[in-house]
Amino acid sequence: MPTVLIVDDAAFMRLSIKTMLERNGFEIVGEAQNGKEAVEKYIQYQPDVVTMDITMPEMSGIEALRIIKQHDNKAKVVMVSAMGQECLVKEAIINGAASFIVKPFKEEDIVQSIKKISEI
Repeated sequence: MPTVLIVDDAAFMRLSIKTMLERNGFEIVGEAQNGKEAVEKYIQYQPDVVTMDITMPEMSGIEALRIIKQHDNKAKVVMVSAMGQECLVKEAIINGAASFIVKPFKEEDIVQSIKKISEI
């Protein structure tokens, strides 16, 4: 199963995603609460997949995505957005996001999204 880095500024959301993924056999290698931490932890852990919240303090998910893709153009990032953030999702896809899911999401949505992109 792929290794995953979870990035979200909300601790409850990180815990929720972590619980869902671990229940499905994924290995969580790290967590970050903003884009700056996400970049540092991506470089440190080299996960197979990153789940990245779009809107976070210090550095947005889109900015972190850009930097991660510059560091590793094969990085696989699933953007996690709130309803009504369609323009940000488009920007994320343009900047190299492999997939996206919209909050609130079901467990099978995030599991299937990660499985699908990790096979590419």
